[in-house]
Formats: sequence, structure tokens, C-alpha cells
Amino acid sequence: MEELDLILESVKQDMDAAVKHLDHAFQRIRAGRASTTMVQDVMVEYYGAPTPINQVANVSVPDAMTISIQPWDRTAINAIEKAIINSNLGFAPSNNGENIILNVPPLTEERRKELAKQAKVEAEQTKVTIRNARQDGLKELKKLDGVSEDVVKGVEEEIQTYTDKYVKLCDEHLKTKEAEIMKV
Repeated sequence: MEELDLILESVKQDMDAAVKHLDHAFQRIRAGRASTTMVQDVMVEYYGAPTPINQVANVSVPDAMTISIQPWDRTAINAIEKAIINSNLGFAPSNNGENIILNVPPLTEERRKELAKQAKVEAEQTKVTIRNARQDGLKELKKLDGVSEDVVKGVEEEIQTYTDKYVKLCDEHLKTKEAEIMKV
């Protein structure tokens, strides 16, 4: 039945999207090394419009503890600095008139635990999203007319299999991220 395949595909896509979102969220949680992803969500007020930092400057990582931001337009340097300070990333930007340098301080044990907690919260939110996708799929399945109980039961089991698979995937991603965070 085409409707059943559509329901299964929709559930799978929603769960896939949830795990991709988790990966993106994990990229923003730093693990002691400098990374361009730490500042990728910073929005700079550029000519009156909020603009992603990577569209107004070249962002690079010259070494493991430094992020270098080189604006394409030198007049934007103060706006970039202000955006970094306002983003609450915990960086104190310094500029030499041409570049902005962000020194990534080494993580304390306390900060590592906070970040691990933050990662756990992200993973739990993703699991909720996955379970909501399961619920949505089951609701759509119940709306169908003229489908035998055996077929419905089979599709319900398949949706549950997807759910279990994606929840396990979240747990694996979390375990990897926690190990990365706690590694000194």
C-alpha cells in the first residue's frame, strides 16, 4: 500500500532530521579544541541586516587553541567583535585592526561536566523528537481505512524498530561526544 510506505518514509525522515540536528548541536559544544563551528551561528549586524559571520569574514583555525576571523570589509571588524561578545560564547575577542583573534581557553573539569550535561540534554530532546515522530506515524496509521489489522500491526512494529534504532543512535552519538568532552 502506497499510504503505508508514505507513513513509514515520513517517520524515517523525521527521525533522520532529528539525529542530524543532534549532530549539529554537538558541533557547537566545544570539546577543548578550537573549531570554526564554534562561531558559525554568530550573526553580525552588517549594513543593517543580521548576517552569518562566515558571509562577512574568513574564519579559520591556525592552531588548536585559536580561531582567526579576517573580515573582508575592515569596517565590519567592530560589528563582528560586538556580535561575538553578545553571543555568550565565552570568548574575549582581540583585534589588531585587520583580524580578530579568539583564544580558546582550556576547559576546566567543572566546565567539561557542564558541557557533558548540555550534550545529554540535547540528546534527550532528540529522543523526544524521535518519539514524537513515532506518535505522529501511529496517528496517521490509525486514520487509514480498509487496512487489515495484521498489516497495521506489522507497520506499527516497523515504526517501533525505527524508533529503537534512532534512540540507540542518539545514545551512541552522546557517548562519543561525552568521551570527546571529558578527554583532557
